[in-house]
Amino acid sequence: MFKFTKSFMAMALATASVGASAQNSISKADLFGQDQSSQSSQSSQSSTDDNTTTTAMTGANLGITSPRKVVITNSQAAQAAATARGMPSDAGASINGMTPQSDLGNQSSVKTPELSEFQKFIADNTGQVLPIFGTAFFANAQATFAPIVNSPVPSDYPLGPGDELMIRGWGTIDIDYRATIDRNGTINIPTVGSVVLAGVKAGDAQNVVRAAIARLYKGVTVSVNFGQLRAITVYVVGQANRPGTYTVSSLSTLVTALFASGGPNANGSMRRVQVKRGGKVVAELDLYSFIAKGDKSADIKLLDGDTIYIPPASGFVALVGKVNSPAIYELKSNNEPIESMLDYAGGLPVVADPRRAFLERIDPNKSRPRSVEEFALNSEGLKRSLKNGDVLNVTSITPEFSNAVVLRGNVDQPVRAPFKQGMRITDLIPNREYLITRNSIKRQNNTVAVGNDEKNTTENASSIATRIGGLIDAINWDYAVVERVNRSDLSVQLIPFNLGNVFLHPAGPDNLQLQPGDTVTIFSQSDVAVPMDKRQVFVRVEGEVKVPGVYQMTAGDTLTTLIAKAGGPTSNAYMFGTAFYREEVRKEQQANLQRAVDRLEAQIRNEESTQAANLRAMSSTDAAAASAQLETERKIAQERIDRLRKLESSGRIAFGLDPNERSFAHLPQVTLKNGDRLVVPSKPAFVHVFGAVNVEASPLWKPNSRVSDYLKIAGTALDADVDNAFVMRIDGTVVSTNSQGWFFGKIGGVEVMPGDTIVVPEKFDRQTAWSKFMQGAREWTQIFANFGLGAAAVKTLRD
Repeated sequence: MFKFTKSFMAMALATASVGASAQNSISKADLFGQDQSSQSSQSSQSSTDDNTTTTAMTGANLGITSPRKVVITNSQAAQAAATARGMPSDAGASINGMTPQSDLGNQSSVKTPELSEFQKFIADNTGQVLPIFGTAFFANAQATFAPIVNSPVPSDYPLGPGDELMIRGWGTIDIDYRATIDRNGTINIPTVGSVVLAGVKAGDAQNVVRAAIARLYKGVTVSVNFGQLRAITVYVVGQANRPGTYTVSSLSTLVTALFASGGPNANGSMRRVQVKRGGKVVAELDLYSFIAKGDKSADIKLLDGDTIYIPPASGFVALVGKVNSPAIYELKSNNEPIESMLDYAGGLPVVADPRRAFLERIDPNKSRPRSVEEFALNSEGLKRSLKNGDVLNVTSITPEFSNAVVLRGNVDQPVRAPFKQGMRITDLIPNREYLITRNSIKRQNNTVAVGNDEKNTTENASSIATRIGGLIDAINWDYAVVERVNRSDLSVQLIPFNLGNVFLHPAGPDNLQLQPGDTVTIFSQSDVAVPMDKRQVFVRVEGEVKVPGVYQMTAGDTLTTLIAKAGGPTSNAYMFGTAFYREEVRKEQQANLQRAVDRLEAQIRNEESTQAANLRAMSSTDAAAASAQLETERKIAQERIDRLRKLESSGRIAFGLDPNERSFAHLPQVTLKNGDRLVVPSKPAFVHVFGAVNVEASPLWKPNSRVSDYLKIAGTALDADVDNAFVMRIDGTVVSTNSQGWFFGKIGGVEVMPGDTIVVPEKFDRQTAWSKFMQGAREWTQIFANFGLGAAAVKTLRD
């Protein structure tokens, strides 16, 4: 009995094993050629993996209830297979791009288009190279054009062989499957079977796949997306920049293909681009409508084998002058109106003058082929037809105001005011405040404190006295002028008037009646110099006067009047040292100073040239030593010249008074000018001695003392040239041996005044350019003293 039971159980197990093997072979047959190694791996893990189709079906055959459900996938297998072939998982994505396949289309860079004959003709005619309208759209076109790979697929896109679908499902089964439509127009889904999709619109694909799966499985949610789309081949021929064969995405349109091919060339048409299919023209695109207006209604989707034909242009015209887009435009027909062409050009700018347009026309049948005519761009002119070779020149309006008068010059703000009948000067300048310039207001505002500190102003306190009286630009009240253009002969007439009388007597003749186009100019006293007695004079007096300050003087006032206005001198006033400064003298002194330094530098250069010529007569050893010495002296001389160039004149005027003069009533009767400055010093207590002395000192001044007395105090050096010593007076003059006959030409007997400076130069054994200059330093110091630079010049010579 035991043996029989054992035999029966063995037979049952064998039967079950054969049944399972048969069912497993059926499951593999349903994979429709998918990766079997993956399925075998899943079968070997049937005890632990619940995502295996085979395990679920075997359990059902054995009558065993199991929670495992069907899984349909090939995503990992497809990636593994692609990797095994040495390709990336997204290989073939370039099919979505657009790649030229012929030698004509496969160019690595975009060449600069050559000018057409008409462009060259216009360049010779107008002096400027005009672009062909529309070429800028293709300027950045690349030889390889790739549209966006992940662009959405239109719902009306018809599916066909080569299109890839990504099918995902969840519910009673899990689906993650990529399928490509084969040449029969179907896809094969494991355990589901074949699904016909050729010709199905992209928007209906999900419903078709869902219906196929629902026939076998219930309760499954299905989502269908699109992967790689199929590629098609199109041909670009005719007058294209890069004709050839192109592989493009099946979503490509005529415009994208034209962009990839670089568009039409210089002779190609942009207005009659055709798509030929099966020997017939199925579409014709006017690129002007698309580029100028954005009208893409004529753009169609391309199909495999389509031919894009770019015919030659039927004619060109040029729009120049005041148009929004000056360029060369293509004519679509022989009767295209000017209005249509200006519409593509963006119309006319506001500065264009539609009253005057010039049309240059070419007629090869005439003896003189070129002609020009003028007309207005009114309703009739805009309907005129253009012909091949025409040049339309639109002029600009004349920037002249027909109803305006202009106010300019020394005014608050130059304006262009509207003219009114009966308008006069007072209508343009209602009151005197209109004559306060912006610079005057700015100077007034700069005196106001900024910030929290009341003393913090934008002015320089050290020079504030120099700006007293200069807050407002002085106006020339006696003269202003009206410029009037005579339209009959285009001559200019000047009508002067008295500005002051305009405000004093508004009903007088100076309040001129204006005409359209008049220009009224107001002058300041600095624009046109007025007589001295009409100028404002502000003079500064400082130092030893009882009331120093800035005083307003009248015409004819002198220094004596100024000191009297300042309350007279104090008891400490030293008249001999009085300094007087004037701005216009300073400017003249500065110019003369620069000329003097130029002359001095030229003198030194001549001396250097002479010594350089003498070197050729020396031996090589002596010449080398002399050359080194000459170079050193040249550098020293150049350094001193550079210092002299940096000197700035002071504008001081030397009076040349008697040192013993005590009365200010004997000052020169100099008429004062605006900006003059008078400084009355106190009597100094010292005398300064420097140069070739043992001790540069400032000993006390003693009455009736001489130069020799102070030289004894300072002590002269061994190389001192006492005979050529000189005295810089406190009044700005220079006293030397040649200027005074003291003791048979000796300087030692010259009386020294308080504040004087004694300069003792050095002796020079060798006669070099600089030593000669230093020996003549007193003469140069005399020159610099005349520039008001005595002390500064002496310091420069010392250093």
